[in-house]
Amino acid sequence: MPEIDALFESINIRDLLSGHDLNDPTTPLSAPDLRLLINRLDSHSLRIKSKVQSYLVEHHSEFSDLFSTCQDAVSRTRLISGDVSDVVELISDRPIDVEIRRVVEEITEKTREVKVKRESLEVVSAVVGICEAVEEAKEALKGGRFRFAAERVRELKGVLRVGEEEEEEGEPVAYVLLRKGWSHCFDEIQEVLAKFMESAVSFEMDSRKLRISYQLSVGETTGIALTTVLEAMEVIGMLDYGLAKAADAIFKHVITPAVTHASTFNAVEDSCKTSGDVTEATLKLEQSSDHKTEDVDGDAIYSGILKVVKFICSSLCFGNVTWIHSFGRLTWPRISELIISKFLSKVVPEDASKLADFQKVIERTSQFETALKELSFISPSDTEGRLSRYAENVEVHFASRKKIEILAKARSLLLQCNFTIPKGLAMRNASFKSDGAESIDENSSKHIVRLLFTSETCMVSEAASQLMHLVHKTLEDVCVSSARVASEFYHAARDSLLLYEAVVPVKLEKQLNGINQAAALLHNDCLYLFEEILGLAFEYRDSFPSSIKEYAVFADVAPRFKLMAEEVLQRQVQLVISNLQEAIDSADGFQDTHQINQFESAKFSIEQVVFSLEKVHMIWEPVLRPKTYKQSMCVILESVFRRITRDILLLDDMAADETFQLQRLIHLMMENLSSLLGSLKSADDSSRPLDDLIPSLRKTQKLAELLDMPLKSITSAWESGELFSCNFTRTEVQDFIKAIFADSPLRKECLWRIED
Repeated sequence: MPEIDALFESINIRDLLSGHDLNDPTTPLSAPDLRLLINRLDSHSLRIKSKVQSYLVEHHSEFSDLFSTCQDAVSRTRLISGDVSDVVELISDRPIDVEIRRVVEEITEKTREVKVKRESLEVVSAVVGICEAVEEAKEALKGGRFRFAAERVRELKGVLRVGEEEEEEGEPVAYVLLRKGWSHCFDEIQEVLAKFMESAVSFEMDSRKLRISYQLSVGETTGIALTTVLEAMEVIGMLDYGLAKAADAIFKHVITPAVTHASTFNAVEDSCKTSGDVTEATLKLEQSSDHKTEDVDGDAIYSGILKVVKFICSSLCFGNVTWIHSFGRLTWPRISELIISKFLSKVVPEDASKLADFQKVIERTSQFETALKELSFISPSDTEGRLSRYAENVEVHFASRKKIEILAKARSLLLQCNFTIPKGLAMRNASFKSDGAESIDENSSKHIVRLLFTSETCMVSEAASQLMHLVHKTLEDVCVSSARVASEFYHAARDSLLLYEAVVPVKLEKQLNGINQAAALLHNDCLYLFEEILGLAFEYRDSFPSSIKEYAVFADVAPRFKLMAEEVLQRQVQLVISNLQEAIDSADGFQDTHQINQFESAKFSIEQVVFSLEKVHMIWEPVLRPKTYKQSMCVILESVFRRITRDILLLDDMAADETFQLQRLIHLMMENLSSLLGSLKSADDSSRPLDDLIPSLRKTQKLAELLDMPLKSITSAWESGELFSCNFTRTEVQDFIKAIFADSPLRKECLWRIED
């Protein structure tokens, strides 16, 4: 009501008392002002009432409708409230929701029971149906209705999901039992069909005749057609199993002779009819009167096998592609391997110049495989082409054969070599000078070689020299061969070298446990092979085909022989040192040599040492390089002199006679070793004195002098540095003086001087 609102807003006290300042608290209203205010308020009140009354009169109908609607709403609210009260009262007296829930649960349970019973009935019905089907298959099998029985078994296989996923948990036990029953039925029909198939194909050894019967009988079941058996086997998926024995017999008795005796192989087909129907087919193997001496291009082999395959396709498989494929899968891998091993591998050319003549064999082989594919014996989608691929890779086969021959020759060289030096052949260091001025005769060339990098002569075994000759010849062939052949030849050369590492140490195992020339020759061989192998890459790499230059290396092989040479030599040196130490041990530390028995024992020990050293000298000097011989002997002599000197210096008490006898022993040893020491001085061109190579030699010689030297002379020798230069220590000199000379003021003085 905007008019009423405007009317109320127009009432303003300030307007009614416009003559007074209402904000001033000191100015009170007078009685006339108040009466005036009341009159004006009454006037306004009357005006407002008049306005409200006129507004209600004007909008009487709207207000009447509004009040009517409110009255209806109140009435309906009272009715709803009453209904709700009735419902609440009803629920409070009887719990209807519980009843409803119970009824619903009962209905659900009954529905579930009905569903379970229906499913159980369906399972029982299915089980009964499967059992009946299994029995029908067995009855059909007994009655000779193989096709019907096979189809039943195949249908049941799908129903029982045989061969699919593993059994699920909670699966009915009946289904497990049914599968077992089906499995027994399948085994039974498979066994029966296999027996019929076995009776269908036979080979008569006496008459050399392959017989295929078309009307089969096994036990009480007679008159079964061969096609019926094959159809049943195809239905249940056992063609390969059923044809396996027949395929074995045909391969063994018919196809194998067609390959191994192709020149005399002749197959003649025949058939037997009864009442106009063919009851059997035969293939007779006869000796050919017009036989070839050699089947170079494989015509006889391929034609003979084709004749047999055609007979199988028509007489056994009846032209059925599926049956032919199955028979082919069973026999073709073995046929192809037989042809490769008995024919193709033997006609591979032995010389690279004859590779072109092998093209006829390649063409004839390809035609043979094409004919088999047309007969469906080989699947057209089979792109392997085993025979064609083998024939076309003749270069590889040629190289493989040559590689085998090279390795066989290398192995034979290594096994036949006895690693000994021929009589009358001895290498002397002065005989072959490093400048090559003197020549090596033909007989010695097999054993005496010149090292590649040091230009020294070296005696090696015949196996090593001939092995390197074989390797060089093989690498020369690498340089003039095609990429594939070159690769095989390269690996043949590498493998030949590795054969030495694998064969010779095992062959010489017993010799390596002793001191002999075989071990020395092995050391020289390894050193010679090491330098030769290092030079191979420099000598041939530029001439290798580009395809093998990337990987044709020998640097990885060479260090093996260097290491083997060092190991063999060190092992020999240690063996000699060990033997000499045992001989010195028998001297019992050179104690009490003034007694005759002890002296003889020590003398015998020295003689044993000298004898062993001379033996090693005789074995090593003709074989080892002068430098190697000298270094090795110096190491051995150093160990001998050091041990003898140490044992004598460790004696804590020596009588005068004892020092005399020890001096005799040292002089005896040095006298007997004079020739050996002389040979070492002239062993090589080195000007380095033996005293530097054998530090204990000078010490041993000086020890012999000290044994009869006065105390003052010994002290003076130490003070002058002479004994120190001979590798004597202060402690050794002091202990030596204490062992020889009795305690005295002079000895104390000398010891003090040495100590100071």
